[in-house]
Amino acid sequence: MYKIAVIPGDGIGKEVMEATLHILDASDIEFEFKFADAGDEYAEKTGIPLPQETIDIVKQSQACLFGAAGESAADVIVKLRRELDLFVNLRPVKAYPGTKCIFDDVDFVIVRENTEGLYSGIEEYTEDGATAVRVITNKASERICRFAFEYAEKTGRKKVTAVHKANVLKKTDGIFKNNFYKVAEEFTEIETDDKYVDATAMFLITHPNMFDIIVTTNLFGDILSDEGAGLVGGLGLIPSANIGENQGLFEPVHGSAPRLAGKGIANPSAMILSAVMMLDYLDENEEARKLEKALITVLRENKVVTADLGGNATTMEMAAEVKTKFVRE
Repeated sequence: MYKIAVIPGDGIGKEVMEATLHILDASDIEFEFKFADAGDEYAEKTGIPLPQETIDIVKQSQACLFGAAGESAADVIVKLRRELDLFVNLRPVKAYPGTKCIFDDVDFVIVRENTEGLYSGIEEYTEDGATAVRVITNKASERICRFAFEYAEKTGRKKVTAVHKANVLKKTDGIFKNNFYKVAEEFTEIETDDKYVDATAMFLITHPNMFDIIVTTNLFGDILSDEGAGLVGGLGLIPSANIGENQGLFEPVHGSAPRLAGKGIANPSAMILSAVMMLDYLDENEEARKLEKALITVLRENKVVTADLGGNATTMEMAAEVKTKFVRE
């Protein structure tokens, strides 16, 4: 039995979490779910967006499923990443059938450094405005690049591309680029190259198949993964994993979407795919493939899907359909 921390959070996070747990209830694997609080609504009640009790629950679990945080995201998910040293943010961008894909065969992964860069939170007001410090270290750059190459080996991917802006950010991105090629020397069977972030943004639109794994810094990875979502039908289809040496936290890339909250129409696919990533993290690969295949079948049939996918099903109706396919696998 796996002990899994569950943080539904805010807005549609609660709804897509309920849908995903409904499906996992049919799994052949046993889970013990431990619910924990965080987010805007909890902060309104207590004044604290992320209590220590929640951090402790995640630390004592083998993995964590996270729904969404609203305005308190920086004080919740960013803090969890730092507290648990979840230095990898893994974001697959994959085209699925039955979705509004610009390209039908997109399949790449963004490996985003998760602990530093402009998201280090070092900002201050000046007399004329404000400044922010971009922190890039050898340690963080080397370990995120090493993870990218090891992930390529593990998953059978053939190419790793470093994305940076070292022509302008000569010192910070210079460190990142140098560490990338230093690590690459140990993985001679994997093709390597590097590109500027602005060029990458263009190539994702014009030639996305040139990418297999992209490894990049914090802010660049955040922006490029949302661009990737636009290629394959929107944020409702993009999952993510936050991975450290001892912990894994899995969440959809989309936020709390307050305008959709409470209507029961949110697309649960990204949360379901995040659960697929959790199963892979737990080395339950067969169960992960069963769950992914069940979702793909529902998307391909395009009958019981939410409005953003062209249907009129509720979140829970779509989840029930995925659960039915999951049981049959």
